[in-house]
Amino acid sequence: MTDRGAGAQRPEEHGTTGPGTDTHHDAAPGTTARGTDTHHPEGSRAAVRAARPVRLGPRAVAALVLISVVGLAGFGWPLLAGPDSGLAHAEDAPWLFAGLLVLLVGVVLATVADSGLDAKAVAMLGVLAAVGAALRPLGAGTAGLEPMFFLMVLSGRVLGPGFGFVLGSVTMFASALLTGGVGPWMPFQMLSMGWFTMGAGLLPGVDRLRGRGELLMLAVYGFLAAFAYGTVMNLYGWTILRDLAPGISFVAGDALHENLVRFLAYCAATSLGWDLGRAALTVALTLSIGPTLLRALRRATRRAAFDARAAFEAPKA
Repeated sequence: MTDRGAGAQRPEEHGTTGPGTDTHHDAAPGTTARGTDTHHPEGSRAAVRAARPVRLGPRAVAALVLISVVGLAGFGWPLLAGPDSGLAHAEDAPWLFAGLLVLLVGVVLATVADSGLDAKAVAMLGVLAAVGAALRPLGAGTAGLEPMFFLMVLSGRVLGPGFGFVLGSVTMFASALLTGGVGPWMPFQMLSMGWFTMGAGLLPGVDRLRGRGELLMLAVYGFLAAFAYGTVMNLYGWTILRDLAPGISFVAGDALHENLVRFLAYCAATSLGWDLGRAALTVALTLSIGPTLLRALRRATRRAAFDARAAFEAPKA
């Protein structure tokens, strides 16, 4: 251990291992240069502070705002279209998908430029996306039981909103390929899951809220966001369905508030039970497995040191 006496300098503070030796900051706070944990016992406040979410810079924020605006327009334009516009979600889906891929690449590049993500972050993205895609079919679509949602909540919380949006979208894309669920609905699912995961990264108290309080917050978010996901996806399907009951059918060109009333009735009549199953499973898994998974994700983030910056110091004469 380095002498902390008068005049001694900590290597992690000044980027040197001794007089006249150049090094750089390639480790997060609380780790050695090789990324191993040193000063902070697992789960301590200092250890969690060291595992900070991926920083969201101005370019990444701009990219996320742009992709969200495009997504909202893709979901909601039928509500504002005239009766003779010809609803064509099946036809606009390829264009939305192509635009979504371009914008997703833009989010990644902006995040890399703002926070210096490297191959370790891409590797973690791939691992989490693969795990999430593998989890989704486990419920076999029964009563909305989709265990991937709780993983997205915890991943978004630990890794931040920008990383979370990309993770949610990529996970849904990989899941569609794995289950054969490729169709005009896929880009809408990718957007919805991206928003779902990003929302977890925007929750407050990253540096302060810990333990049971954090788990309860994540469980409440997972419960509400699971309903929000189902509601947003209902908006996609509702505008193209035909031969529904008069009180729940979409009427192209009708007043917006009247269509919204019918839409809420449609959600209550067709998907409330499904969304409740998804929300309940998300809460149950978050409260039971959440503590272990949060520790694992934060440990991996801390060792990967996503927010490390190279800082060199010239040798002293």
